[in-house]
Amino acid sequence: MTCCRLARGSVIAAAGAGAAFILTPVDKKWPLHSYVSDEGTAWLRMLDAELAHNLAITATSWGLTPKAPADDAILSTSVMGLGFGNPIGLAAGFDKNGEAIDGLLDLGFGFVEIGTITPLSQPGNERPRMFRLPEDNAVINRYGFNSDGMQQVYDRLVSRRESIGLSSTRGPLGINVGKNKVTSEDQASSDYSKVITKLGPFADYLVVNVSSPNTPGLRNLQKRDLLTNLLKNLVTTRNELTNKPPLVVKVAPDLSDDEIKDIAGAAMDAKIDGIIVSNTTISRPEYLKSENKKETGGLSGAPVRDLSTAVIHKMSKATSSKLPIIGVGGVANGQHAFDKIVCGASLVQMYSMLAYIGPSAAYTANTELAAILKKHGFKSVSEAVGAAHKNPELLPSHLKTTNA
Repeated sequence: MTCCRLARGSVIAAAGAGAAFILTPVDKKWPLHSYVSDEGTAWLRMLDAELAHNLAITATSWGLTPKAPADDAILSTSVMGLGFGNPIGLAAGFDKNGEAIDGLLDLGFGFVEIGTITPLSQPGNERPRMFRLPEDNAVINRYGFNSDGMQQVYDRLVSRRESIGLSSTRGPLGINVGKNKVTSEDQASSDYSKVITKLGPFADYLVVNVSSPNTPGLRNLQKRDLLTNLLKNLVTTRNELTNKPPLVVKVAPDLSDDEIKDIAGAAMDAKIDGIIVSNTTISRPEYLKSENKKETGGLSGAPVRDLSTAVIHKMSKATSSKLPIIGVGGVANGQHAFDKIVCGASLVQMYSMLAYIGPSAAYTANTELAAILKKHGFKSVSEAVGAAHKNPELLPSHLKTTNA
């Protein structure tokens, strides 16, 4: 039995950008209470990052993941009319094609976001296109919206619905949509609309991705006029769906204060339901140590943590806290999640830091978050959202010094 657990942990350890990590013991309630050996970790580090990532998806889709214990009641929250057992979800990019949704929810994530999904299948950029930066707890990727296309994902979602019914009991499903690489900027709205129409009936919420740095010209869509028109068109498309899932937009962290205000204005003018902050960054902090820092693509993980939290804080103020924010970027533990929540995020997501923690990441972070909320006297997650706007003492240290 121990050997089986170790083998299972070794395969799942490829999760979160496919990087190798050590699974350490956690709370005894967690069913996978074992070590991945140094030899196993070394073996994983020898694997190509994308291959390891694909192995993790396969293992999770086969149901080889453990099931996390029930969430602490203080973590339960409601956002955009949806109920969440906890506020820590899995960001888009891990399960790009909807192959492992329920195995991922079983790990303790409060929700899972699949994608980015494009209308037509496309291979993405040439390999290698994913790089570990272990000295920096970071990942660089330049996937370029590699996607099976909406029809194949649709078929998977039909099969899932037939298997589990109308909804999962573990948490909401987000579907992140994008345009094909060959689609021009002026035709982008059509691409997004096609995927929303096709996959929207399966979504608890929909995400418009206009911020990947790996699709040429995509970030141009963040300009206020273009973004306003795009989002208004997509709200119309969404409203034609019977279930009318909430529609949110995912933006970059590389934004000036004026750009943050423009995006906030576009989102409110279009009457969408929320904003995801943020995607990967094209910046390269001077302190990066890994030789892979020279690779082109989006940087994620620890180096984007403070940047994304600062943009969350500013975006929350720019929207007068009227639009829910989903905070993403470098979340590795409960404190990181708490920092984003008090700066204005109603929900948070993890992804790249899984590479350096393991499959217990969501459960551990949620356990820590529950304790932190109680320590500060909050009775719920929603009570803590944006609390640092009124009480600057709750701001993370890097924002206290900048008075953001």
